[in-house]
Amino acid sequence: MADEEAGGSERMEVSTELPQTPQRLASWWDQQVDFYTAFLHHLAQLVPEIYFAEMDPDLEKQEESVLMSIFTPLEWYLFGEDPDICLEKLKHSGAFQLCGKVFKSGETTYSCRDCAIDPTCVLCMDCFQNSVHKNHRYKETTAEGRRDIWELCNFCSNSRCPLNEEVIAQARKIFPSVIKYIVEMTIWEEEKELPHELQIREKNERYYCVLFNDEHHSYDHVIYSLQRALDCELAEAQLHTTAIDKEGRRAVKAGAYSACQEAKEDIKSHSENVSQHPLHVEVLHSEVMAHQKFALRLGSWMNKIMSYSSDFRQIFCQACLREEPDSENPCLISRLMLWDAKLYKGARKILHELIFSSFFMEMEYKKLFAMEFVKYYKQLQKEYISDDHDRSISVTALSVQMFTVPTLARHLIEEQNVISVITETLLEVLPEYLDRNNKFNFQGYSQDKLGRVYAVICDLKYILISKPTIWTERLRMQFLEGFRSFLKILTCMQGMEEIRRQVGQHIEVDPDWEAAIAIQMQLKNILLMFQEWCACDEELLLVAYKECHKAVMRCSTSFICGSKTVVQLCGHTLETKSYRVSEDLVSIHLPLSRTLAGLHVRLSRLGAVSRLHEFVPLEDFQIEVLVEYPLRCLVLVAQVVAEMWRRNGLSLISQVFYYQDVKCREEMYDKDIIMLQIGASLMDPNKFLLLVLQRYELADAFSKTISTKDQDLIKQYNTLIEEMLQVLIYILGERYVPGVGNVTKEEVTMREIIHLLCIEPMPHSAIAKNLPENENHETGLENVINKVATFKKPGVSGHGVYELKDESLKDFNMYFYHYSKTQHSKAEHMQKKRRKQENKDEALPPPPPPEFCPAFSKVVNLLNCDIMMYILRTIFERALDTDSNLWTEGMLQMAFHILALGLLEEKQQLEKAPEEEVTFDFYHKASRLGSAAMNAQNIQMLLEKLKGIPQLEGQKDMITWILQMFDTVKRLREKSCLIVATTSRLDSIKNDEITHDKEKAERKRKAEAARLHRQKIMAQMSALQKNFIETHKLMYDNTSEMPGKEDSIMEEER
Repeated sequence: MADEEAGGSERMEVSTELPQTPQRLASWWDQQVDFYTAFLHHLAQLVPEIYFAEMDPDLEKQEESVLMSIFTPLEWYLFGEDPDICLEKLKHSGAFQLCGKVFKSGETTYSCRDCAIDPTCVLCMDCFQNSVHKNHRYKETTAEGRRDIWELCNFCSNSRCPLNEEVIAQARKIFPSVIKYIVEMTIWEEEKELPHELQIREKNERYYCVLFNDEHHSYDHVIYSLQRALDCELAEAQLHTTAIDKEGRRAVKAGAYSACQEAKEDIKSHSENVSQHPLHVEVLHSEVMAHQKFALRLGSWMNKIMSYSSDFRQIFCQACLREEPDSENPCLISRLMLWDAKLYKGARKILHELIFSSFFMEMEYKKLFAMEFVKYYKQLQKEYISDDHDRSISVTALSVQMFTVPTLARHLIEEQNVISVITETLLEVLPEYLDRNNKFNFQGYSQDKLGRVYAVICDLKYILISKPTIWTERLRMQFLEGFRSFLKILTCMQGMEEIRRQVGQHIEVDPDWEAAIAIQMQLKNILLMFQEWCACDEELLLVAYKECHKAVMRCSTSFICGSKTVVQLCGHTLETKSYRVSEDLVSIHLPLSRTLAGLHVRLSRLGAVSRLHEFVPLEDFQIEVLVEYPLRCLVLVAQVVAEMWRRNGLSLISQVFYYQDVKCREEMYDKDIIMLQIGASLMDPNKFLLLVLQRYELADAFSKTISTKDQDLIKQYNTLIEEMLQVLIYILGERYVPGVGNVTKEEVTMREIIHLLCIEPMPHSAIAKNLPENENHETGLENVINKVATFKKPGVSGHGVYELKDESLKDFNMYFYHYSKTQHSKAEHMQKKRRKQENKDEALPPPPPPEFCPAFSKVVNLLNCDIMMYILRTIFERALDTDSNLWTEGMLQMAFHILALGLLEEKQQLEKAPEEEVTFDFYHKASRLGSAAMNAQNIQMLLEKLKGIPQLEGQKDMITWILQMFDTVKRLREKSCLIVATTSRLDSIKNDEITHDKEKAERKRKAEAARLHRQKIMAQMSALQKNFIETHKLMYDNTSEMPGKEDSIMEEER
């Protein structure tokens, strides 16, 4: 080591005593015909001398030498005068167009929530403090990687400092040579030899054993390997390891080639003992090492020079993009990108900063760089996935800078079909996870590899983050091609990882389920964005719907071709495929079906459903096939609740949890409900309910009496019936989706908040956590929270919470479809408790729902069809039958809720139109006798009987409310015109109010009696207490004197 230091110091003296001054060297360069050759000749002489002592360099002396002998002459040659004076002029001339700050990991960044196009538009602290955005809504975060600021720094100076023609001419001569040298040396592969142009010195025999950073080995592993291989002290090994982690590589031994090669083998051998992957070690010649190190220093110099002028940046970009004539090699910047995965950490950082300070500061060249990036996108992503370095130091991380610029994203879609490129890349990097049916199966997956694949999915989100306002024919064509390519991914996911119910023995090992759910989470916002893009243009939406429908049908061939079974009930017949969720294969992953449901809703929102037959003929539509798979999924959830899948372990329970969780439900559970609503709107209502009964395996439970004493089986049937009724309530009542019901997004968010606050008052964070986020991580909470809730400030301890306004309580729906079982119970309890405190009845009828959109208007026909009436009547009859155990109070509650929905629907229709125009006849169907038998009863009669059962005391108020509603609808029906009907309605309401007032007065009387009784008891207790004190007065007097005595004693002691 001492020899190296001595030799290094001697050589440094030689290089600094060169006879040429910077001015004379610049003048000599100017006289040469070929600057590149002269420049390389100069570097070949000086660089090995300056960077000789690699093991323990004198950094200050190295920097001084490189400045004096290389950079200062270059600057003299560039400006033609003293560079210090010239650079000072440029510095104060307002040459900066954008801030251009490159963030370090963990640095504070700011994003304006009012102005930013997306969350990737961020400001540094200085720019934020000097902007108008500090007075807006903003989000403060830490930088995950390095990003420039290009979208929000519009307050930065836009002035340019024009350079004179001589300086521009010199830059055009210097920059290509400098860039070519940087690229050639950065990607140089030879370990022993330099490029021919740099071989002008007598070659020495000095080599370095160089250890590179990787993500497979820990600090301790590297330190252990170095100590064993080099026989060095712990402190030296730690020094090497820290430097390797920071810079990406370090020379750990210097000497002859054989000695370095031996050290290399020893390090690899020892590292294999503690890890499956050996450490990456190379033996490099000292001059190769020197030139590679200087190439990066030259890159930093270029960064500095380009920061002074836009002209410099443009010349640099032109040189990087120029392809060499008669060469098959791509342009220089593409060669650097393609070599990125092979570079060590320090080199990557410098080269990425070069790209930031040049291409990303000039919009026109940013576009050209983006085109090169997309051209090699597949190769870059494949190499990144095979690499082991973090994404933050990969060139693929630069995608966010290009794909989130709206104009640039449009250009890349139109000209380079970037959506197809990204989706095809996804398919090409995941072939190992495709099974024989061409479906994804992530059993035994690599978490690290899939984590890298998510980066590709993220790029798809970036490119779709801004919807186009103007659609050209080419944009429409290229987007559709990208959408078809995306459907191929969804086809591989449709029905993936199918499971079968385990019977008998419990499953031995839980299968991997996290990967499939994680990909669903990653795709959630992308699926929504694709649907929103399609909805921007009616023609585009219809074509996309057609393509998605075709894809669903291709995935459903097994259902279409399967054997059939016949279901009969109440004179209605359904022929459907023989299939049982409890016996056959079923999957929770149905992205194709759910995308189709989303597109159908958007067709409804645009009013374009009437044109659907032009693109998908009625005979090809096959609504039963579309409904089938989402229905199976909901049946699977019901059977899991009924504990029929206990032997399948925790993996299935976890999948069902995420299926309904806020992170996934928008594109899983919610879309399955919508698809069933589509089915209910297009199918015959009786056939639809027969299909539901068949899939829930309850057709026999309703078509004949099941006599069994098996309590587990009875509990199972009852749970399945409850789950089925709950889904029917959701199909009929959940209309708060724009396109399903006549509602806005704000009303949807308000309803979510209302139902969360019906459980209990909540802080802002808890509400936000339970609301779905869009692609910009926004929930819409701030826009509507003050309309439905008031903020209660925190006390001495705790935090502030929002409390629901009284006028919002009327919108509470006990069967809100986003409630978990626990939330449902808690909300029901809280609302009943509140009503009791207010001396009101405990009935919790559904609020009047919004109208269905025209495309979904026929869903309400489920309410008054024969099968529905039969289901409700059967439940009520079983509740009255003392021998029957196939009913529960929860089941009755749901049946009452469905009755209430039917009566509310009919009431709303009668209030809006004359009686003769209203075809919805729920009242008549419910009033009709169930059969021709002598003891036959209609639903009203059954309700009257149920009201008298002592065990159903808790449901008495709800039954009373329904019977009153029957009377209200009856009066409305009996009137022949709208005016008289309105008068009747007012009378009925008045009667309702009189009845309600009587009940309220009775409750008040009881409450007053109870209060007087309590008061009487308290008076008696008080009299007894006084009597006791009088009786034992002496004891009380002695006790009261004790504190005084103690006080006097203490005073004496003082």
